[in-house]
Parts: sequence; structure tokens; C-alpha cells
Amino acid sequence: MINIRLNVNNEDYQAEVAAYHTLRDVLRDKLGFTDVKNGCSEGECGSCAVLVDGKPVTSCLMLAAQAQGKRITTARGLATDGKLHPLQEKFIEYEAVQCGYCTPGMLLVAKALLDKNPNPTEEEVRTAISGNICRCTGYQQIVEAILAAAAETNM
Repeated sequence: MINIRLNVNNEDYQAEVAAYHTLRDVLRDKLGFTDVKNGCSEGECGSCAVLVDGKPVTSCLMLAAQAQGKRITTARGLATDGKLHPLQEKFIEYEAVQCGYCTPGMLLVAKALLDKNPNPTEEEVRTAISGNICRCTGYQQIVEAILAAAAETNM
């Protein structure tokens, strides 16, 4: 067992982990970040996506020890001072949430896209979220919500 320090959503945490523990397991099971979902455990579905130093990562494939000293953001960390992030607001407005299982990963991948490219095309949005599987919405509302958030933040 090793002790690691993690900065999650701008707060410092310490956890004792085995060398084989994934970042997803530590975030979800040890630290209580249930917004990090447990989907496929193979990096295929995107439900466990988090931002590590601003870049989307499938946390089921990253060892927790590799995250030491890095800045981690979960979907919960997008809101500031009790106010939802524009992406979260647009997901609600455009009804881009149905069962909600894919939503945290979708939000974080979309955030990384908009941070890198604040005015993406529909094709760029679809490419960015292509690693996130949604069984409910058919993706159209998700794409529209991301484009609307981009338009709102670029005004």
C-alpha cells in the first residue's frame, strides 16, 4: 500500500492505495465521487472520464498513483460557487440527459473540447464525444447542448 495525494476539484485528498488501484476506483470508492461512473472497465464507454490537468482521461485505465501531483476534475467540479457550468445548464435545457449514466463523462470531454476549441463545428463535437457511449439520447441533444454552450460562452 502507498499513500498518495490527489487534488480533486480544487481540494486536496490523501488516500492509501494498492499499486493496482485505478484512479476511478479511488475517486469513486475511496473518496466518494460517485459522479465518476463505473461502466466497462476497459476504456471503451467513457462513463469514467475525468479531466487530468485539463485533458480527458478514462480513469478506469489510469492507475491512481499516476495521478499524484495532478489536477483532477470530475463533473461535480464544473460547478462554481453553487452555479452550474454553462455546459451543465445546456445539457438540462436541451434535455441531453436521460438516464444520466454517460452525462459526467460527456460533460468533461465537452469541457476539454471547448477549452481547446471554443467554437467547434458539429463534426468536431461529434468527434470529441465519439469515445463516450450513450444508450438513451441518440446524441443529437448532446451535440446541440455542447454547441449552444459554445455559442453562449463566445458571446
